Amino acid sequence: MISRRDAQERVDRIRAFREELSALGTEGALTLTPEQQEGLDAHLERTLAALSGQFDIDLTDSQRQLSWGMRVVSALGGLAFCAALFFFVYRFWGLLPLVLQVTLLVAVPLTATAAAEFAARRERTLYFTSLLCLVAFAGFVINLNVLAAIFNLTPSPGGFLAWGLFGVALAYHFGLRLPLIAGLGCLLANTACVLASFSGMAWTNAIERPETGLPGGLLLLAVPSVLRHRKLDRFPAVYRTGGLIVIYFVILILGTVSGVSFLPLTSKYSQYVYQTAGFVASAGAIAWGIRRGWASVVNVSAAFFVILLFVKLTEWWWDWMPRYLFFLLLGLIAVGLLMAFTRLRTRVRGAA
Repeated sequence: MISRRDAQERVDRIRAFREELSALGTEGALTLTPEQQEGLDAHLERTLAALSGQFDIDLTDSQRQLSWGMRVVSALGGLAFCAALFFFVYRFWGLLPLVLQVTLLVAVPLTATAAAEFAARRERTLYFTSLLCLVAFAGFVINLNVLAAIFNLTPSPGGFLAWGLFGVALAYHFGLRLPLIAGLGCLLANTACVLASFSGMAWTNAIERPETGLPGGLLLLAVPSVLRHRKLDRFPAVYRTGGLIVIYFVILILGTVSGVSFLPLTSKYSQYVYQTAGFVASAGAIAWGIRRGWASVVNVSAAFFVILLFVKLTEWWWDWMPRYLFFLLLGLIAVGLLMAFTRLRTRVRGAA
């Protein structure tokens, strides 16, 4: 059984095929008989109708643009409901009796999850389902926070673990990426806090040691190699992109901020180590992404390579070089990078 993404890709191929067939007819390179043209059009229309009826996909550019708008509205609507829930708790919570407080805290995420299940059974695009999942996730986060405050529970990294598992469960049940991103973010925070506590420092100070985020980023990169995601084919890109962003962000901090690394080196040399690791890792990831055809890996790695390069150039030249010369050199380096990426793109195209 094909996925919605496969169906959308086939629709796009049919549209491109029709445009190219029309161009070939105009150029006189290929002319179909009326019977052939009629049979081909009938087959393509049946295929498009079947795919559209099964997956509710976009058949035109205007439909695709509208779908993107609906995704944005769905995300913004979910965030608006989350904000409304938070400010309701902040404004009126102290006026409610304890029994009603606990009842509402338990009921909100359960009700939102049930509503998401109801919506998922009645819509194929899952826009309303995505909105309700965000509300359920926010309700669960507020639930644990407020219950811990009511019953005076000791804060721990376990809250991040619970939120992360709930978000990931929603994502895999409904096939949505937004809850997956939220859940993975919480799981990354839990991993960093636990590693910080193992190192002998307070788990709340994990942000002071960015290296605690590296294992979580590496685990995200490894997940698509372990879980194939045959039905949820958009999830591997989320894991790879998220893992790379976390790793690159941590390396960028460790390479530019002194006194935050666990390495038994001086601040200067630890920064050199992570700067070198950043260049090597991003260049290797670009080659890896090109070889596997992962555009998101190539784009994120290329962006980080350029950012790290500009940070180093600023560190070397900003204090002594005239500003006009500094920015002129940055522009020339950007032109050189564009030429290098263009040549690399040409080689990749030739190999393909």
